[in-house]
Amino acid sequence: MPSTYTTNGGIELPANGEQASTWGTTVNDNMQIVDRLTNGIGAITLSGTAHTLTTSNGNLSDGQYSVLVLGGSPSGTNTVTIEPNDAQHLYIVRNASGQTATFTQGSGANVSVLNGTTKIIYCDGGGTGAVVVDLTGSIDLGALIVGGIAVTATGTELNILDGVTSTTADLNILDGVTATTAELNLLDGVTSTTEELNILDGVTSTTAELNILDGVTADTAELNLLDGVTATTAELNYVDGVTSAIQTQLDGKEAVDAEILKADTDDNLTAGYTATPTSDGTQASGTYTPTPAGGNFKTAVNGGAFTLAAPTATGSYTLILQITNNASAGAVTLSGFNKTVGTSLLTTTDGNDFFIYITKVGGFTSASVEALQ
Repeated sequence: MPSTYTTNGGIELPANGEQASTWGTTVNDNMQIVDRLTNGIGAITLSGTAHTLTTSNGNLSDGQYSVLVLGGSPSGTNTVTIEPNDAQHLYIVRNASGQTATFTQGSGANVSVLNGTTKIIYCDGGGTGAVVVDLTGSIDLGALIVGGIAVTATGTELNILDGVTSTTADLNILDGVTATTAELNLLDGVTSTTEELNILDGVTSTTAELNILDGVTADTAELNLLDGVTATTAELNYVDGVTSAIQTQLDGKEAVDAEILKADTDDNLTAGYTATPTSDGTQASGTYTPTPAGGNFKTAVNGGAFTLAAPTATGSYTLILQITNNASAGAVTLSGFNKTVGTSLLTTTDGNDFFIYITKVGGFTSASVEALQ
């Protein structure tokens, strides 16, 4: 009876009673195959665009290696066909061929190993519909250490880099950045170019100052109007609260009247005027010192004895003071004046009224009393 062979490794299985006195050769060959299946590293030379990885029955063959190191000079993506299609194999594949190698066994799924990468794959030996599966495509790593440094980023965080086209130099610009994630997220959705962002190079504004721009809807052309502006912050703040065109507001103001009196210009008053007197309340004790502040016409009630002192406000001016006695009226004593006239006319009779004309010029002050009854 002839020998049979294992499905996956092609190891010879002599029939009972066969190979008498010669079976040692078969055993030795089988041990070589077992050694290759368990520990063998095979250098596979690829060429062109196709290669067959064969497992031969009873003989050492490339398909029996457990580790495949792909080399050679393929002309493009190389399709590596695993034969036979009913053999199951587990391979560690390191591709150093310079091209992508695509492993196939049947009409099922294939696995591509990019140049410069390593993958763990297996073929299921499913015959014409056999599939090749990438075991490294879904490895769950409890921890990842790269170059001696533990990677703590989550998969979600690493996926943020998906599609990034920045160069090493571009990413190195971030070296030393102390911004938090929340602060960097403020850039989410920014469409400015590198040149546009470089305009901020050297800006010393604080976050609070830049936040003033929050909600600004001006376009680039409108903001460019500020190019060359030398106004200070204080000067620009003058327009704070302006709700309409300044020129429109100015146009709506009454034109300057040439006849308006000016404090520093001689003029001739050709019309009269009226004024509302300022009430200085009831004077019942102490000293009352009138002042032109608030108006030059004053009223006061005599509610008790008090002293009327000469005004001390600077400048030259005239005051007209009307004093009205009430039932508690007391004596009024004038003090500090350079000249007084008619002080004897002052009484304490309830209801009596008096005008006191006060004039101050060049440091001299006079008072003249006129009884109104």
